[in-house]
Amino acid sequence: MLTPRQKAPDLSVETLGLGRFDLADEAPQRFTLICFYRGLHCPICANYLKELERHTPAFAERGVTTIAISSDNAERARSMAEKVGASELRFGYGLSLATAREWGLYISASRGKTSIGIEEPALFSEPGVFLIRPDKTIYYLSVQSMPFVRPNFGEMVQALDFVIKNDYPARGEFTGAV
Repeated sequence: MLTPRQKAPDLSVETLGLGRFDLADEAPQRFTLICFYRGLHCPICANYLKELERHTPAFAERGVTTIAISSDNAERARSMAEKVGASELRFGYGLSLATAREWGLYISASRGKTSIGIEEPALFSEPGVFLIRPDKTIYYLSVQSMPFVRPNFGEMVQALDFVIKNDYPARGEFTGAV
């Protein structure tokens, strides 16, 4: 189980037009926000990523870089980026399911076509949102087993103002006996 303050697992994926994203090489002022999404087949992901696109400039103002990543191939990732009107948000693709598991993401099996008529991949990861410090330790994580009810990016921007002002530590780090 991943916990705050521990080193994040390795993460390296191709991006749309920006070369390879490697978390080890990422050098944000404060955090890297990684948003793992289910894929092109998910209409909830599309709406969620529109919100992340809209808030990406506010994250950047606070020293936070952003990337959305799925196990989709380049063509499906490009279609999702176009669907959300991405101009600020980076899109990574080709996430291996083994890497998804290392990040604690849940894996689902296809149920065929979704409500928008797009075929689900045979297997794909469910959503997760992470804030990773420049030293590659986990600050915040939220992992879901369903596509519904995700962290609110507007609230996260506001929370970051508090975090930055108060040098608020990562919480949820205790792993000892209880």
